Amino acid sequence: MEVNKEKIQYILQFFFDKSENASQAAEIVNGISVADTLTANYVELSFRLFRSGIFGVKDAPHTGWSVVKNVDKITEIIEVDRHVSSRSITQELKI
Repeated sequence: MEVNKEKIQYILQFFFDKSENASQAAEIVNGISVADTLTANYVELSFRLFRSGIFGVKDAPHTGWSVVKNVDKITEIIEVDRHVSSRSITQELKI
């Protein structure tokens, strides 16, 4: 039986709607699934998101550093001078 993240989130939303607490929900889900898949902390995090009105089960786009497109150029710079700073690399490549 394949258990994926989307199915788990729907199951957790069901228990959230029934006003179960996180540890009870984790225990029940782990009891019916093939392997222990959830911790009470993970369920509590999901419940906090549900309380905030976030019911989407798909992964949201991640924020943070973008993918660097100049990997080859950066590698060349580092090979020439292993002690080069990230600041000088960004200035040289105008990133």
